[in-house]
Amino acid sequence: MTSQVSSPAEQADGAGGAVVGGQRTPAGPGGKEVRRLDRVIIRFAGDSGDGMQLTGDRFTSETASFGNDLSTLPNFPAEIRAPAGTLPGVSSFQLHFADHDILTPGDAPNVLVAMNPAALKANIGDVPRGAEIIINTDEFTKRPMAKVGYQTSPLEDGSLAAYSLHPVPLTTLTVEALKDFGLSRKEAERSKNMFALGLLSWMYHRPTEGTENFLRQKFAKKPQIAEANVAAFRAGWNFGETTEDFAVSYEVAPASQAFPTGTYRNISGNLALSYGLIAAAQQADLPLYLGSYPITPASDILHELSKHKNFGVRTFQAEDEIAGIGAALGAAFGGALGVTTTSGPGVALKSETIGLAVSLELPLLIVDIQRGGPSTGLPTKTEQADLLQAMYGRNGEAPVPIVAPRTPADCFDAALDAARIALTYRTPVFLLSDGYLANGSEPWRIPDVADLPDLKVKFATGPNHALTDGTEVFWPYKRDPETLARPWAVPGTPGLEHRIGGIEKQDGTGNISYDPANHDLMVRTRQAKIDGIQVPDLDVDDPDGARTLVIGWGSTYGPITAAVRRLRAAGHPIAQAHLRHVNPFPGNLGEVLKRYEKVVVPEMNLGQLATLVRAKYLVDAQSYNQVNGMPFKAEQLAKVLEEAIND
Repeated sequence: MTSQVSSPAEQADGAGGAVVGGQRTPAGPGGKEVRRLDRVIIRFAGDSGDGMQLTGDRFTSETASFGNDLSTLPNFPAEIRAPAGTLPGVSSFQLHFADHDILTPGDAPNVLVAMNPAALKANIGDVPRGAEIIINTDEFTKRPMAKVGYQTSPLEDGSLAAYSLHPVPLTTLTVEALKDFGLSRKEAERSKNMFALGLLSWMYHRPTEGTENFLRQKFAKKPQIAEANVAAFRAGWNFGETTEDFAVSYEVAPASQAFPTGTYRNISGNLALSYGLIAAAQQADLPLYLGSYPITPASDILHELSKHKNFGVRTFQAEDEIAGIGAALGAAFGGALGVTTTSGPGVALKSETIGLAVSLELPLLIVDIQRGGPSTGLPTKTEQADLLQAMYGRNGEAPVPIVAPRTPADCFDAALDAARIALTYRTPVFLLSDGYLANGSEPWRIPDVADLPDLKVKFATGPNHALTDGTEVFWPYKRDPETLARPWAVPGTPGLEHRIGGIEKQDGTGNISYDPANHDLMVRTRQAKIDGIQVPDLDVDDPDGARTLVIGWGSTYGPITAAVRRLRAAGHPIAQAHLRHVNPFPGNLGEVLKRYEKVVVPEMNLGQLATLVRAKYLVDAQSYNQVNGMPFKAEQLAKVLEEAIND
């Protein structure tokens, strides 16, 4: 879903923001009060079969079309169908939307929609006093409450007195609204998430047409089910309009001043990355080949790319991780932009073939959507703990460049950047995203194709070396003097026949070589090629001449930036820098680090970037680490950074 955003100068004065903290406005339809807010954080929570991800996704889509800035955090179990009504089976979707630029899905929800006792118990600890809680009272019976340890009903024992509680019999109201559709009670109950979505859409004045169209398209082959869901959605809206329990609705104005002029759409990290890969192949005028094995949270990329054969995309769902990367490397040898997608456990299996790609010096993208580890770990939770695996997780000296996007939308640009490096320098490249970016979403400004980089490559077409007797031959490892890249020769080109394989090559000729001096030369040359990759200097945001620098990489950008904003608003000077290129580091990184008395590195691991920085630049980088499967909260980072400033 896209929306046009005009520049701030084109906006009427009253169309911009809302008053921080809320502002009363004249009553809306039905005589109810409408209150304007600058931002809201909503969390939908229920059983993993209650459709919370779909509900959150639809609310997000309508919010994006309305023009708010937004950030989302889906959170769901790894099991396809976890035990109903249990704490491990709780699925939630948090959405933060605002009339201004925001960076995170928010620390704590202002509104919690709890579809059952398990959803309430699993999430109540995050809900601040005074927040609104909408509870499906139909599920608060003795057995479901006992299943999660409630001895008495929290609706009656006073434990929720600190909150603005809205008890709503969502299931009963949904079944009643659908009584004329001829559905069984079980079928009708499945639409209760649409009733809840309609209620929240009324509360926050969200558009409705897009959701109704979506439902009719989703259930096009079952028109009765489609119309039942639409009816439940409308019933939820009407309930909010007519019930006395909801005396106030809220408006959050479009974020008209948060975005440059352009056409925007809501996009998740995996979708942006998929589009970036397609754009890279188009800009390189190469076919795109994905060799992949399904794995959470990377599978969405395989699903998406399989839809785009019209752009020369070929997808291969292999029998295992090793076959997937082997096929991708074979496609690279054949002249395609080869890509393989996976998560941490898959990288471990692919490591031998990544080493082969280093030896063959062919362009290959290894997309690692990181998740909690080790081993199978936490399939649906986020982590940044594959950095050292990407850097060193191969036998021998096998250097590989590493690129890390910072936001869901930035995954598009990072994919283009990774492709640029792979094609220019003839090397495999790691693209390190993670589950937080992959599943989260935000507005993305759709770029003009004319502004995308030119990635076209020249294949070898004939001999490139003259022997002492004047004979012209093709040397597959004769290098470009600037990039140290070897020529890319497509199989079948007459006169360019050459050997490939993992055994060490002779410099220039590519013949098998066991010569010690040649091996030393090839190892150092491959390292020099990676060290010589051109990456932009690191930008430092330091408006006040701070003594403390906070530096991060990847998805910590949002929480770090939000924390820095809080500190500066409170009068604390602090500098910030964020790395996209982790190997090689930007050329000015050492000089930047030495300008500051203190360097703090927040990471969702046990200090992997900090280890690299300390080893290379000999600075006393202080780690702040979190490995609980969830992203940092801005408030906790702000406290840590304030302590570092004042220490």
